[in-house]
Amino acid sequence: MPRTDVGGPTGIVNINLEELEAIRLVDLIDMTQEEAAFSMGISRKTLWRDLVSARKKVAQALVNGWRIEIAGGDYALRQ
Repeated sequence: MPRTDVGGPTGIVNINLEELEAIRLVDLIDMTQEEAAFSMGISRKTLWRDLVSARKKVAQALVNGWRIEIAGGDYALRQ
């Protein structure tokens, strides 16, 4: 994790579970957006919003040396 102990700004970026799952499926597992949206049970448009938001937050954290916390969201586990 990047450190900002040298007097730079410190911060936290919060990523919810939907955003994490979107970035995991598309960027890590290499699913198409259509496949990822189907897997999550959401529309492609909703998947796209979650993905763009997650990518922006990850970029902010990397560039600024901020922590990433994963919490929250509105989800249901499938069995």
